[in-house]
Amino acid sequence: MSVACGLECVFCVGFSRWAWKRCTHVGSDDSATWTSATPEEFEPIPRISRVILAVYEPDLRNPKISPSLGTFDLNPDWVIKRVTHEKTLGRSPPYIIYIDHNHREIVLAIRGLNLAKESDYKILLDNKLGQKMLGGGFVHRGLLKSAAWVLNQESETLRRVWEENGKEYDLVFAGHSLGSGVAALMAVLVVNKPEMIGGIPRSKIRCFALAPARCMSLNLAVKYADVIFSVILQDDFLPRTATPLEDIFKSVFCLPCLLFLVCLRDTFIPEGRKLRDPRRLYAPGRIYHIVERKFCRFPPEVRTAIPVDGRFEHIVLSSNATSDHAILWIEREAEKALQILREKSSETVATMPPKEKRMERLNTLEKEHKDALERAVSLNIPHAVSTAEEEEECNNGDASAESKTKKKNWDEVVEKLFHRSDSGEFVFNDNFVPER
Repeated sequence: MSVACGLECVFCVGFSRWAWKRCTHVGSDDSATWTSATPEEFEPIPRISRVILAVYEPDLRNPKISPSLGTFDLNPDWVIKRVTHEKTLGRSPPYIIYIDHNHREIVLAIRGLNLAKESDYKILLDNKLGQKMLGGGFVHRGLLKSAAWVLNQESETLRRVWEENGKEYDLVFAGHSLGSGVAALMAVLVVNKPEMIGGIPRSKIRCFALAPARCMSLNLAVKYADVIFSVILQDDFLPRTATPLEDIFKSVFCLPCLLFLVCLRDTFIPEGRKLRDPRRLYAPGRIYHIVERKFCRFPPEVRTAIPVDGRFEHIVLSSNATSDHAILWIEREAEKALQILREKSSETVATMPPKEKRMERLNTLEKEHKDALERAVSLNIPHAVSTAEEEEECNNGDASAESKTKKKNWDEVVEKLFHRSDSGEFVFNDNFVPER
């Protein structure tokens, strides 16, 4: 009896501590110490959001969705390919390929989860912790398979369009929710094998992950922070969902059990132990957090950082946790935030030429990435690489991109980056050397 009472007291204390921390935690706390974004670096995000919104439209000449501008600012004639659910055969969410000649970008945009499509759930649930490795870290298996399938279908198209435009355009992968994970892993694959897209350099590859799913381990999330940019609106639940998504779906009919396990985990598992778990997945890359509420609503502001510890670890108990996940609200709040950033920038008296100011910000972003890499190494994050190792790897990748290789399947590229052990598990090939 006394043992049962003791266990009950431990549970009550633990649950009370967890409840107090969760009830007093608001979304703005996650980025309270971050710096403000500049209008130059945030400018592409509302525009890319509208390209992703276009994937949801069956007819761009007669759109049903009204973005913040009142109409889409993309040219329907520049959409060179549209792939629907029927054409993807359940291997990927629908997507479009769009050439933005005004901004010199080739955009492959992928839509988010369709609640009415069983195939999307299969992609989401095709994963177990520690099942798939890529480039020295763990990734979501289903999303990686989907990314490889899309590249198998479209890499020749992307290469041809990039070469036809003088190899001057940027290649942009963009996605929302489920599509954000696919887009992020596509960017990782292309960065590792640029010769498959005609030798495109890393500096011309970008990825915008809106309302991102946790799809890669912490070392990869930091490593590719110069390529992948995640956008999170206030209290969005998905980037904060550390519990494996397949476990959430399995526990949907036993929600009290799930809350009990989450309570115990957050109360008794130290932060350091979470960071040192190589299988734990995170939102990818540099994060832009759009904050519009504290205790009341106010004009949105944008904070940015490459966080290592404290990287959106706790779900916010908020009535907006699901609505902040919607692509339409992200686009509208991002456009408002961009206008405010531009107004503040115009009010500031410039003390140096704009070109120098832009270069100073680029140097700051590069320094933040190096600091994040070193921070990950200092915290003993599994598979984390130092700045010197990252630069050496980038140089090797640029050298390999210059060589011409025979056409390969992207599934072969994925298999080359890891092998199956005797126990049947996938293990990263430490001796993998990019082709020269």
